[in-house]
Amino acid sequence: MAQIPKTQKAVIFETNGGKLEYKDIPVPKPKPNELLIHVKYSGVCHTDLHAWKGDWPLDTKLPLVGGHEGAGEVVAMGENVKNWQIGDLAGIKWLNGSCLSCEFCMQGGEANCAQADLSGYTHDGSFQQYATADAVQAAKIPKGTNLAEVAPILYVFTFLVGALAVQFAKAMGLRVVGIDGGEGKEAFAKELGVESFIDFTKNKDIVKAVKDATNGGPHGAVNVSVSEAAINQSCEYVRPLGTVVLVGLPAHSKVSTSVFDAVVKSISIRGSYVGNRKDTQEALDFFARGLVKCPIKIVGLSELPQVFKLMEEGKIMGRYVLDTSK
Repeated sequence: MAQIPKTQKAVIFETNGGKLEYKDIPVPKPKPNELLIHVKYSGVCHTDLHAWKGDWPLDTKLPLVGGHEGAGEVVAMGENVKNWQIGDLAGIKWLNGSCLSCEFCMQGGEANCAQADLSGYTHDGSFQQYATADAVQAAKIPKGTNLAEVAPILYVFTFLVGALAVQFAKAMGLRVVGIDGGEGKEAFAKELGVESFIDFTKNKDIVKAVKDATNGGPHGAVNVSVSEAAINQSCEYVRPLGTVVLVGLPAHSKVSTSVFDAVVKSISIRGSYVGNRKDTQEALDFFARGLVKCPIKIVGLSELPQVFKLMEEGKIMGRYVLDTSK
């Protein structure tokens, strides 16, 4: 077993919106119920951007190491940990830990637990070389898995970023219409398997375009964007008895739709926060069977500020994954 260093490289910030510092910090020690994971790769998503900015109505810990899509190897564990061994591959998820005994945990809604601990938000996350995770909530990754490619799978929203949403939907036998805008987005979406693509930068009537493409409106709309307008439009174009699923979390936004239309069409509007342990294992199984694969670009951990800049500019297709050794 490799010796665990006392210090490590990490990206940390002292205040929300403050400088993202790539520097040496102490390696954390796992609590009795925790694993210490040598993080090899970490995905980056919009939640990390929100955590840094502090623009959600939920306070982050400060200072904070962000990140919640970490994949690596177990190098140490607390004395109460069971069912794990040194050398196992493990994933760090958004949900780092919960009480496991409240009404929400008991029915699989662990992320809704009042004591939920969140990686890269209330618990230092995966933008560091060594991170801790509750042994019950950490994801078990099969030996031989490509850790860079599996990292983005670990977030496990009911549906994840657009690229993964398409693939999960296709794997479930659904027909998919993609809505996005910008150079190269249509070709990218078609490669992933969307049946129709609507470019919101070129089409002035998105509601009509979606209804035309789906013969009257889709049965469901999964909002993974951070556009309030897109969310509101989905309530208009979804067909009667359809379901609008809210996943993306644009800061300070609201859902606005006609009550009359919502009632007459009998639509459902529901939030989908994050998957539980069962969802995680199902997502990893989809990945292992080759049914989903997030297009990734690997860059060094030190390049996180540049990734955030590209994310703010809407220039990212797929997922950036950080190599913690760089």
